[in-house]
Amino acid sequence: MKPGKRTAIWDSFTYWWGRRSLQSRLIAAYIFIILGPCLMVSVFSYRAINNTYIRNAVDKNNNLLQMEKLYINTQVESMAAAAQVAYNDPEVRDYLANTTEPDLGELVKFNTEVFINMTRIQYINPNIEHLRLYSKSNIHEIWPIFFRENRVSSEPWYQKAKEIKGEESWSFMRNDPDPMMRYVEQTPKLAPKVSLLLEMSRPTNNHIGMIQVDMLLERFTPKTYSNLQNSQSQMFLVDAEMQLFTRSNDSFLQDNRDMAHAIAERLHLYRKSGEWDIQYSENGKSFLLIKTPIDRVDAFLVNVVSMDGVIKEISRTRNLIIGANVGFIFLVTVIAYVLNAFILKNLRRLTEAMKKVRRGEAYNGITIRGGGEVGELAHHFSKLMNTINTLVAQAVQKQVLSKEAELRTLHNQIDTHFLYNTLENIKMLAEIENQQAISDALTSLGGMMRYNFKWSSEYVKLRDEIRHIENYIEVMNIRFEHPIKLVIHVEMCYLELEVLKMSLQPIVENSVKHAWTGVEDELEDRIIQIDISETEGDIYVSICDNGMGIEPQTLSALGEAIYSKIRLSSELNGPRGGVVRAGGIGLRNVCQRLQLFYGEEYGLKLESEIGIGTTVSMILPKVLLTGDKQS
Repeated sequence: MKPGKRTAIWDSFTYWWGRRSLQSRLIAAYIFIILGPCLMVSVFSYRAINNTYIRNAVDKNNNLLQMEKLYINTQVESMAAAAQVAYNDPEVRDYLANTTEPDLGELVKFNTEVFINMTRIQYINPNIEHLRLYSKSNIHEIWPIFFRENRVSSEPWYQKAKEIKGEESWSFMRNDPDPMMRYVEQTPKLAPKVSLLLEMSRPTNNHIGMIQVDMLLERFTPKTYSNLQNSQSQMFLVDAEMQLFTRSNDSFLQDNRDMAHAIAERLHLYRKSGEWDIQYSENGKSFLLIKTPIDRVDAFLVNVVSMDGVIKEISRTRNLIIGANVGFIFLVTVIAYVLNAFILKNLRRLTEAMKKVRRGEAYNGITIRGGGEVGELAHHFSKLMNTINTLVAQAVQKQVLSKEAELRTLHNQIDTHFLYNTLENIKMLAEIENQQAISDALTSLGGMMRYNFKWSSEYVKLRDEIRHIENYIEVMNIRFEHPIKLVIHVEMCYLELEVLKMSLQPIVENSVKHAWTGVEDELEDRIIQIDISETEGDIYVSICDNGMGIEPQTLSALGEAIYSKIRLSSELNGPRGGVVRAGGIGLRNVCQRLQLFYGEEYGLKLESEIGIGTTVSMILPKVLLTGDKQS
């Protein structure tokens, strides 16, 4: 698939997914979150159960194999013991090594003593099928134990036993031939057997004969040839030539033709490299191949276990796990749906309230019981609506204040050109009469009038407001015998700051009118000082006078009145109680304008000390006249 097509499909899915309801997406998320761990746990559990069943099957059949191996070793010991009894009997050795024909008395004695002892071996261990002694010499045969070697000397197993010179030789055969050859025309009976062959020599390396101990395989390994039908497992005995011996009835080999070859191949590989693959499949069926070596006879005992029963148990367990997962997910889905409907109920109420506000309906508040994110969202939405209402009210109040200021300016602007011309004429007369003080005062008054009448914006540069204050002080100094000295400590970088128009002048005017009263009017050193400082991005404009100061009680009442939302009380008392009301109204108007245009954290701060003076600090943000706030 091309990348562009994949992107288109993904975008289509995300668009479709985004249009689903929150409840649907939450339920889908729950299912996805639960499904992942459930699948992981199920896969892990299934594998664990599968391994457990297989391990149990291996352990169970391996125990059966070990028990059968123990039984075979017991039979091997009994056959070896029988061979040793014959091997260690000197009279047997003498008889086999005899090259002359014994007389009748010797034969009778041998028959009644030695031969009887040999036959007794089979009586003691009835599982032994034959005990046969072969002589190289032309002895007198005593059936069914003593035979001449030429009867079997051509057999491969016989030649193999001679070559290993006195060591045990074990041979597995599919039938039991009759060395007496009594039934030459008859096919030997199918009777698989195992034979132990032991060469006899006297002296060393002087071959005189052979001992053969036979046992039928159905007695040698009864579970391999058991007639009890067991459709789940089957034992095989495999010799060194990779011949397989097992039961013929209900055999796995009937339906699985390649199984015998596979077992032989795996045993051959195991002899060479030690590798063994326990898993085997044929015709869609699975088997376990469990083996154990029988070292003494150079053979293997292999137990083939059908996995049909185990697979059925595993499938039943798998179906139970899948059913439990489906039921669990269904139950979780139902519970999640009910809980989400309950949890999202308040969110739907909040959504409906928001829709009403969007349509322009009045917001009357919403009550969400309980906490959580929805309750917090409703709380913040209510705060947001209250803030919006407050901002709307402030905007309306701004417009009202601006309109009032404009009306006041328009009222004062009646025939301004007439006033300006009149002031210019008076100024010229003063200069003609050489009254320079009057001329300068008229110039300052003209500047003040132009500053007041030109109300194009609420904001002006700090340098303009300071210039207006300088004009105001020059005009006011005409009244006083000892003029007020205006001291300005403002760095050049602050002159471009934005301030509200006519915000500093009322404070200076308040100091001029109220800082010096009574006898203090004759005070020669009257100073109003303007300082600017900066703290954490805010500007502090301090206007200080060296007047008489304000008593603490009156100062506290004045501060509360400035920040109150009601009109100033007329009950402010104190040495300057009469003037506090007028001054307080001006200060409160300035404070309200600052908070209205800049925020509640800005405004005025009053400090005063009797006999020292009063300081009014104006707090405003550091903003250039362009409106950009500076850091």
